[in-house]
Amino acid sequence: MRIAVPNKGRLHEPTIQLLERAGLHLDNGAERKLYAGTVDPEVTVLFARAADIPEYIRDGAAEVGITGLDQVSESGHELADLLDLEYGKCRLVLAAPEDGDIESPEDVEGKVVATEFPHIARTYFEGEGIDAEVVEVTGATELTPHVEMADAIIDITSTGTTLRVNRLGIIDEVLSSSVRLFAHPDVVDDPKVEQLVMALESVLTAEGKRYLMMNAPRDRLDDVREVIPGLGGPTVMDVAGNDTVAVHAVVNERDVFEVVTELKNVGASGILVTEIERLVE
Repeated sequence: MRIAVPNKGRLHEPTIQLLERAGLHLDNGAERKLYAGTVDPEVTVLFARAADIPEYIRDGAAEVGITGLDQVSESGHELADLLDLEYGKCRLVLAAPEDGDIESPEDVEGKVVATEFPHIARTYFEGEGIDAEVVEVTGATELTPHVEMADAIIDITSTGTTLRVNRLGIIDEVLSSSVRLFAHPDVVDDPKVEQLVMALESVLTAEGKRYLMMNAPRDRLDDVREVIPGLGGPTVMDVAGNDTVAVHAVVNERDVFEVVTELKNVGASGILVTEIERLVE
């Protein structure tokens, strides 16, 4: 199985880290190559531009790929969206000068809109029943209204800061995007692809979770259960030779501070909190 991943930019590092946490450790020096092996001899990672990854998948150069929903939507290719990886979040928005006369999508009728995403823009305007001229640009989209190249833009924003600096106001949200795992429709049921989905899913499930281990008096076990219900209840194991039990549980990271205090209050001791790399439910 070949996995296409971004070769540079803001999506590269998080993607490599995710694969590593999922257990697909890449060969040393992988970042200087066009492709890299992994600890699984059946899995190879290909490095490509994020915008080219949909093409890699459609043409069969890679069975699966990791890239933004915006890139796949712009490509127009029908790919299987297997898993939202929950990073690289951004919005594609319709924006116009704050002091202009465009206050709603309908006001764009008959006007010029500049964008790096012409396919998404035309699809959006078709869906809204708006006749606008879409002009493709390759950068500095937010400047085009100020140099009279366009009346409005459709562009990517994460925080809105760049738009505000350029005195542009958001008129409408065109697309909400994040990084996803995509696959060619023909390989969705492939066991190797399913294995990859499970591995990545286990990393996402572990986010924001912590593993608690402690000793507790047997006669206070019900009190401990009240404090940490865990995933289906805590795991309880006998400790040989005394009336103490070992208790293990998974809790939300945001609850750890309070939970540890409450556990101490019901007699727990030797409390250990550790991070979780992967969690398969």
